[in-house]
Amino acid sequence: MNEFIAKYQEEISGALSGFDRIVLRGHLRALCGVPGMDQYLATEHVLYKDFGRHVLQVSRQIKQASVARAEREGRVIQYVSSSSVSKEEIARTIATEQKIRQGLVCVLSSVEPCYTFDIYRDRSSRRLQLVQRERKCLHLYQYWMHPQVGFLHARIQTWFPFRIQICLNGREWLARQMEQQSLKFLRQDNCFPWVEDFGQAQQLLDRQLKTQWPRLLDGLGEELNPQHAAIFRRFHVSYYWSAYQTEWATDVVFRKEAFLRRLYPKLVHHGMTTFGSADVLRFLGRRVRLDGTVPASFAGEVVSDVKERPEGIRLKHGVNGNTVKTYDKAFTAAGSVLRFETTIHHGEDFRVYRPKEGEPNGPRAWRPMRRGIADLHRRAEVSQKANERYMSALASVDDSTTIEELTRCLEQPVSWRGRRLRGLRLFHSEDQHLLQAVSRGEFTLNGLRNRDLRALFFRGEALSPQEKRRRSAWVSRKLCLLRAHGLLQKVAHTHRYLVTAAGRKILTAALTVTRATIAQLTGLAA
Repeated sequence: MNEFIAKYQEEISGALSGFDRIVLRGHLRALCGVPGMDQYLATEHVLYKDFGRHVLQVSRQIKQASVARAEREGRVIQYVSSSSVSKEEIARTIATEQKIRQGLVCVLSSVEPCYTFDIYRDRSSRRLQLVQRERKCLHLYQYWMHPQVGFLHARIQTWFPFRIQICLNGREWLARQMEQQSLKFLRQDNCFPWVEDFGQAQQLLDRQLKTQWPRLLDGLGEELNPQHAAIFRRFHVSYYWSAYQTEWATDVVFRKEAFLRRLYPKLVHHGMTTFGSADVLRFLGRRVRLDGTVPASFAGEVVSDVKERPEGIRLKHGVNGNTVKTYDKAFTAAGSVLRFETTIHHGEDFRVYRPKEGEPNGPRAWRPMRRGIADLHRRAEVSQKANERYMSALASVDDSTTIEELTRCLEQPVSWRGRRLRGLRLFHSEDQHLLQAVSRGEFTLNGLRNRDLRALFFRGEALSPQEKRRRSAWVSRKLCLLRAHGLLQKVAHTHRYLVTAAGRKILTAALTVTRATIAQLTGLAA
């Protein structure tokens, strides 16, 4: 159980973790560059001088095919001239007025920027050249009440290379799942202040990860462009689906509105006054130095900000576009929702244990996470761990237990396996470095090993076997000391160690105090 939930479990009726907003994109990878487009034109026997006529004909074919179903079913087809108008609000209004519970809702269109191809006339060489450039073209939006995932929209660019974007919501999906299971719930926006059985609802959210994503997305792509197979009957291409943006939300539902309203301002204050750049890096699984500072090699951007919205206050921390945040999502008589959410824009900042691209049977190693849907499971795992680290850090706020009470037992000697071990010196530099080392973000998912700590505490390789054994023994004594005080636990049948739940609380409190300024501590004491 997460430490935050364990701390307030008497006030919490349930929690749900799963995808919120998911933005997926489909690319015809063979047509993403000029060489691929050249190959397509050669296959279709299209000369550069006939390029404009050909692409105009194909674009017209896609437009007609994409709106054909809406015309047959009498659905709204509407052009939206301004980007300030919300297409989603238009679609939801249409669905409500026409009482559409399933199927196509409407087709909306607008002119938007895109990357496409054009013919450039080079005066110096007196030749026509195929180039890729940014321009504007018509985009078609189909809004659906999908039988499986609920309300969603899919967009297609009507000029080559016909990029697709699909936006769906895991909470919309969950609502459809719970309706099919006859599970009662109360919904506000895209969260659930009350659910008849939170355990069953969580199982339904977990089931989303087992979705056959290619089949689902290919089906939506076929609805957008029913003429795809006919257009590419000679030059066979299919869509490569990738995750452009994913939001993974953990909703904690409090029974009493008053309790959350009293607690949340303290969480915001604690997050803005206590968490530094190193903390934000740790939340999102990035490395920090032993002294708790940002590595000199880090060239990215770390930000924290508070924004007041109509529905409440949002606290957000980000690293290179990836963010972790919390906000009070809903207040109702049945329950109030506090949401913790990790948003991933740049998956390459994380790692996944996989073989090389194109070598499915090759050796596995920790490699950058791909945008492709093959790594959606890892995105979910990384996002959940980020939420949990953030929640655990916030669990130290407004605690009736003082730092002295929390750490008093750690400063006393303990007996472990027949041996007497010293107490920890929490404010001594040696023990502080040890605590900071085991708290590093990269050890949260997979644990730490003796050799991981050796690499942090000793520079360079050991020059002799004796020196290597000496270093290993020194780290082993430190690990025994932390295990004896209940801060670490050994993973069965491995050489790895994980920080315990109680240890995470103690480490967060101790490290927070050591990094706080006199002014901050004076303000809290007041």
